[in-house]
Amino acid sequence: MDNHVEDQPVLNHIQRLVSEEHLLHELRAHSKADRTRLDQVEVELDQCWDLLRQRRAFREVVLDADDAEVRPPQVVENYEQ
Repeated sequence: MDNHVEDQPVLNHIQRLVSEEHLLHELRAHSKADRTRLDQVEVELDQCWDLLRQRRAFREVVLDADDAEVRPPQVVENYEQ
């Protein structure tokens, strides 16, 4: 099966989150709820990108990409840059 097709649900979710993130950034006045949601979206995006990287890495070493799991925010938010 095509890897792109297998990852399409994750990619679609990333696309929806990016659209929401852009809308939230475009607001002139951010309410507390908007800022909270923006923080949540950014964390969820980090989790999705991490999951996508895991899936691709699993495939590279001939493991089942479906064994990749969403890691908790504490993990993905504390990676060294």
